[in-house]
Formats: sequence, C-alpha cells, structure tokens
Amino acid sequence: MAENIKNNEQKVEKTNRKENTRRVNQPKEKLLNGQVVNIARVTKVTKGGRHMRFAATYAVGDGKGLVGLGTGKANEVQDAIKKAEQAAGRNLIKVAIVDGRTLSHDVEGKCGRARVLLKKAKPGTGVIAGGTARIILELAGVKDVVSKSLGTNTKVNVAKATINALKSMRTKEHIAELRGKKVEEL
Repeated sequence: MAENIKNNEQKVEKTNRKENTRRVNQPKEKLLNGQVVNIARVTKVTKGGRHMRFAATYAVGDGKGLVGLGTGKANEVQDAIKKAEQAAGRNLIKVAIVDGRTLSHDVEGKCGRARVLLKKAKPGTGVIAGGTARIILELAGVKDVVSKSLGTNTKVNVAKATINALKSMRTKEHIAELRGKKVEEL
C-alpha cells in the first residue's frame, strides 16, 4: 500500500515537471536587433548542371555590448536569412564599451585580406565607419568610434574582421586580472 502511494506521488511530480517546462517555452520577446550584412547567390556546378542557392550573412546585437555574426545557406533567400540569424545568435561576443559610448583602446582586426582599424573617439564624434563595419559597431552599441577598412572590401570579410577586432580588445580590469594585480597598480 505504501509503495503504491509512493509511485503515485512520483507520477504526480513528473507530470508537474512537464507542465512547468511547457509554461517556460512561451514565445520570448526579441532582445537582439539584427540586420542583413550580405546576400549572395552561389552556384555549385555538378555533372547534372548548376545548383543555385543563396548565402546570407546576418549580424545581431543588443546595443549594450553584445554582438554576433552568422552565415546561412538555403535554396530560398528567407530561409538563408533565418539560418544566418540563428547562427549569429549562437556566436555572440561581449564588447567592453567605455563610458557607454566608445572603445577602450585602438585595435585592428583581420580576416583574409581584409583589415579593419578601430580607434576610440571623443564624445560627439559618432560612428565614422564604412557600410559593413558601421552595421557591426552600431549593433554592438558603440556611439563614438573612427574606423578604417584596409585591404579588400569584401563585405563578409570586413564584418568578420570587425568582429575579430572587437574580440581582441582588452579592458584595464582584464589586464590587471591577467597580471594578478589591482587596477590601481597599473
């Protein structure tokens, strides 16, 4: 008799857990803003002919220091964009923004032959950057920055170089932690 009561209690707990998880999976508000960086029609040549698809590059960010970049391929443009958006959401990085407006120091990022130079700027400067780098920086929430794209102007590589530059930035707190010191000692 006691075993039956115990089994029934366990079954009730399991069903309650299932109900709780169902309630959690309700649609969430979009926390990240996004923008299409590039859409390209790509062709795969096979012995049966040419196979056309679309490759999309998508950037997401919350305007408060989180930014990500993703790519996706599909037979339809909308499906490619959706895949790229999901990939960008999985590839988020945290950017250290000083005073809520600019970068902590000048930095350079590379991807392929694309090089992007990012320089911190005074208040009121705004985002001075070319197309692709501007999209990434605005989504990251950087308000004052000067950028120069060097080398190739391929949109995808410039976007990746900008992300690499933002990844390689260090804050005073990070450097102090690496050296085992306090920020005041630097």
